[in-house]
Amino acid sequence: MRIVKDANERKNEILDAAEELFAAKGYEATSTGDILDRVGIARGTLYYHFQSKEDILDALIDRINENLIAKAGRIAGDKSMPVVERIIRAIAGMNLENGDSAIGHEVLEQMHRPQNALMHQKMQQRMMDGVIPVISTLVEEGNAQGVFHAGYPRETTEMLILYAGIAFDSRLGLTPEQTAHRAQALIHNTEKLLGVEEGSLAGPMAALFRQA
Repeated sequence: MRIVKDANERKNEILDAAEELFAAKGYEATSTGDILDRVGIARGTLYYHFQSKEDILDALIDRINENLIAKAGRIAGDKSMPVVERIIRAIAGMNLENGDSAIGHEVLEQMHRPQNALMHQKMQQRMMDGVIPVISTLVEEGNAQGVFHAGYPRETTEMLILYAGIAFDSRLGLTPEQTAHRAQALIHNTEKLLGVEEGSLAGPMAALFRQA
């Protein structure tokens, strides 16, 4: 008997299959036919939800962004951790290049292609729109506790996230020494922006860089 699924369930099923295939075979090597076979649906059903393979990738990017933003929100709300640790972990958790997710790396590879520049820009903008309110709330919380002494919490957050996202971009081809130098610069300037004692963030931030 034919099983009828609601639109959201079917859409997520297609995205799950595409995510697995993109991670295993790569985006370019995966065809819409591969996705159809994995899900077991007709081509018309696929095109009801997505107009093209690029449309599927765009939806996957949205889903990855939503998951990363939700993760940052969970970290920010975990009062068992000091606010310093929460803000560092929330920022570090946004970076797909720090993870071991195959689909995350495949998405980054696609985003770095010149023809996908607009999609890359859209992904970054969505991330900024979702994460900046979360992180800036932590800066405000740190100010209220007397841990931070940061003026302009939102703008401070924007500076931190923009630099952290650009400085370690894999397209720069940084050597380990250059990466370490930039990490030290990020730690130093984060301390300045948050208005904390020099050296106070070196330990927790360096530990996260070692894990990355």
